[in-house]
Amino acid sequence: MDFSSLTLSPALATLIFCLTCLAGHSYRRVWKAEGPIYQYWVFGLLAASGLLILGFIPVDLPG
Repeated sequence: MDFSSLTLSPALATLIFCLTCLAGHSYRRVWKAEGPIYQYWVFGLLAASGLLILGFIPVDLPG
């Protein structure tokens, strides 16, 4: 499998960024309310995976 051509479109990168921000905000809300442990994991893993995707997969900019 050739991973050298793997890129994100700007629209997809923006969508992932917005979902990551929402997951991070939800994680903080659950943390402050001392909510259920499973919600820590769900929102934390979503936020972490979004940041890893945006950090390691380049965005395909036109031009």
